[in-house]
Amino acid sequence: MRPFILISNDDGYHSNGIRTLVSFLSDFADILVCAPESARSGFSCAFSAVEYLRLKQRHNIPGADVWSCNGTPVDCVKIALDRLCGGRRPDLILGGINHGDNSSVNNHYSGTMGVALEGCMKYIPSIAFSSCDYNENADLSYLRDHVRDMVRRVLTDGLPKGVCLNVNFPKIDPSTEQFAGVRVCRMGFGSWINEVVKCHHPRGYDYYWMVGEYRDDEPGATDNDRWALAHKYIAVTPTRVDVTDYDQISAMSDWNE
Repeated sequence: MRPFILISNDDGYHSNGIRTLVSFLSDFADILVCAPESARSGFSCAFSAVEYLRLKQRHNIPGADVWSCNGTPVDCVKIALDRLCGGRRPDLILGGINHGDNSSVNNHYSGTMGVALEGCMKYIPSIAFSSCDYNENADLSYLRDHVRDMVRRVLTDGLPKGVCLNVNFPKIDPSTEQFAGVRVCRMGFGSWINEVVKCHHPRGYDYYWMVGEYRDDEPGATDNDRWALAHKYIAVTPTRVDVTDYDQISAMSDWNE
């Protein structure tokens, strides 16, 4: 049988990135898409606990069975596994291709990573793909061979329990540039600063926009995803669901009673 792949994202079922991802894989895999009906960036692993969910079948992506959901990216994965898979268990769950960088601490905010983490918690091999090109209409076709290679590797070799992949592609001009290569690397440390802009509405009240600037908190590091992207490498960061600090467990052993 052909592999069965479930795809979601946080940019919406209509996004260029998800259509591009399907086009890369539909020749050798059966693909189910269940994605938010509109953008859900920054929703991380959030799911809908107090709002009801709706599904709607769509017909906008050739080569895939496409559904939209009014919930979060994680809602989409949950409801697809429960209601749309027709008794088949996906061989792989993919998030993306996201329009925007999900390296460093963005990993924790990203709805694209929420897709991969939810798949991982269901013990299904999962990958999140993101491009550092924020243009929603960018031509991402030059990512095809790299995406297909990583998908085939994970379909063949699997991933350890509790581990998914966060893959970020640097922005390049494929007519004049090439990727420097692939770097399997750790997540970089950074901070978002100047995150809140205050505005005043003509009707007399204040309101706020969440914006911000990324600050690299370890600019001298050469082993993390931020360095890799800055030097035109594709950054692949294995990411654990288990966030326990095992060294600190040992360091705190005298707390035990």
